Amino acid sequence: MRLENKVALVVGAGSIRPGMGNGKATAILFAREGAKVVAADINLEAAEETVNIIRGEGGEAIAVQVDVTKEPDVKKLIETTISTYGKLDTVFNNVGIASGGTGLKVTLEEWDEVMGTNLKSILLVSKYAIPEMIKNGGGTIVNNSSMAAYHSHGIYAYSTSKAGVIALTRCLAVGFAKDNIRVNSVAPGLMDTPLVAPIMTEKRIRRVEERVPLKRHGRAEETAATVLFLASAESSFITGQTIPVDGGLSAQ
Repeated sequence: MRLENKVALVVGAGSIRPGMGNGKATAILFAREGAKVVAADINLEAAEETVNIIRGEGGEAIAVQVDVTKEPDVKKLIETTISTYGKLDTVFNNVGIASGGTGLKVTLEEWDEVMGTNLKSILLVSKYAIPEMIKNGGGTIVNNSSMAAYHSHGIYAYSTSKAGVIALTRCLAVGFAKDNIRVNSVAPGLMDTPLVAPIMTEKRIRRVEERVPLKRHGRAEETAATVLFLASAESSFITGQTIPVDGGLSAQ
């Protein structure tokens, strides 16, 4: 198993709506690969649902409620991880929202909320997780960006925050390489996850079939498989990179 005897923190481990989101799928896959999982989410019930699936399969996990835009919450989250399992080996920063007004209609409050959730949360988690990884001799961090980082997007705050995730990933990767900490990100494309359920119309499905070389939406499990690769020793000489999970859309 690729994460045997590892402790993994998945931030945003619950699904925002019924179904399988990227964080939920990753937490479950991490556990299947031998990790003890800390499933963190602002919605405790959603995190507990993920934990119940893991435990039902014979895995080990705990659920923690956290608002990762608040520094005291993040500090407590890392403390809980260490007090429960004694160490921290890998983190998947998956929290993200795509809300607010389009274009210049976005309010400052909406802009700050998206930036705080999508970008500041990664900084805060890294601030407290990395010192624990250093104590343990190293670790891995995977951040969830988006292909919206590379393309124009109607919700400016979302696209900009996801581009920031890629920049922060590079900074962390270079800054902590000396400590044997690898930091990478994934950039999902057009996915069929609970986050996009409200806009999953027949028109969107046809548009995806026309634009995506693989002729379909991606699945959360496919994002999770990429995150697992980046979190495991299989990617031991990869750091500071962003891996598209987009069905070939960016290759055109």
